[in-house]
Amino acid sequence: MSDRDLSVVVFGATGVTGRRVAAYLAERAGETGVRWAVAARDAAKLERVLGEIGVAAPETIVADVGDAASLAAMAARTRVVLDLVGPYTLYGEPVIEACVANGAHYADLTGEMPFVRRTIDAFHDRAAAAGVKVVQANGFEALPPDLAVLLAAETARQRWEEDLAEVDLEVAAQQPAGRLGLADLISGGTMQSTAEVLGGEGAAETADPAVLITEPEAAAEVRRRSPISLTPRFNARGDVIAPMTPAAFINPAIVQRTAALIDAERGRLAEPIRYREGIAIPGGSATLPLRCAAAAALGATQAGFRVLSRAQPAVRRRVADVLRRILPSSGFGPSGSRLDEWAWQVAVDARTAGGHYVRVDVDADGHPAYLATARMLGEVGLLLAEDGATPERAGCLTPAAALGTARLDRFERAGVRFSVSS
Repeated sequence: MSDRDLSVVVFGATGVTGRRVAAYLAERAGETGVRWAVAARDAAKLERVLGEIGVAAPETIVADVGDAASLAAMAARTRVVLDLVGPYTLYGEPVIEACVANGAHYADLTGEMPFVRRTIDAFHDRAAAAGVKVVQANGFEALPPDLAVLLAAETARQRWEEDLAEVDLEVAAQQPAGRLGLADLISGGTMQSTAEVLGGEGAAETADPAVLITEPEAAAEVRRRSPISLTPRFNARGDVIAPMTPAAFINPAIVQRTAALIDAERGRLAEPIRYREGIAIPGGSATLPLRCAAAAALGATQAGFRVLSRAQPAVRRRVADVLRRILPSSGFGPSGSRLDEWAWQVAVDARTAGGHYVRVDVDADGHPAYLATARMLGEVGLLLAEDGATPERAGCLTPAAALGTARLDRFERAGVRFSVSS
């Protein structure tokens, strides 16, 4: 890639998250001198949208998911393409094809697990042979949990030469004061992606923790040892632990694939981690009924989606059609005025097979699904574009397998800090 004139291209920078990725790269380019550009099918709209938030991209590239030649030309000029054009079930494959064929690393924000599995089946061997990294799920789901679990695993191997057996992961968030609307919590793009997953090929795989494991025996062991539970529970402090939101079916599959990829490099069959996660809802005894009700509602909603994902194709398509019509479009999202007022944490409590414990903490600033996700993806692009900043492995990789833990300090610039606390 030494002859490329660009390091990173943000494809789809007109969207709610894409424009913030562009803003982050504009800041980082001033610090690093990195060469970057934005791309979309409508150059005038892209320049107008970025102008509204005060971002002047050094170059605008015209590219369209329906025009293979334009995608190839874009990928041939850059080291990394950051793909923000979703739902990825509909629009992701042509961009990945262009990147693999033209030797550019690829990264996106998808949480659409059936699409990720199809990507692995179709592109892993080709990408590995070409030395290309195809890295998916680089947002709040699932980059921080994936990297935190890998950091815990590496710490355990360094200290005791033992592998992790169990991981409990909890997320906590502090939101701004005042009333929050739906747009402050979940984007239209995420909701439209849910509809596409439900109506698309392989929907029944959505809730499978082993959907990304390609070795049948290892996949069966993951399902046996670490099924995804949607039942609310309590932690040792008495907090109510609700299922992960907006989806409990993303992080487990990514974490298990990372473990499988690392174990394969070590020449051993993957030994699945018993992985459990959730969102902590703290409070006193007076709020306990409300907190339990909220956790139960979150669990019931996701349980309903899991049931629908296993329904007959005709039923799923009808429900998906209704959701496409009634859910907000991909432009639905929050105003930028209060995104900086959010804070969030990820705590990983891990135990090794020999009974040793490791604690990894992630402390972060900014709205997790919008601001922090955009900054993290921007930093992923910079890391992938930099020679020697990431492990040499290639193919269809998870965030942790692609990035490793040696340069976790780089995410501090994105407002996300990792530490081993015990």
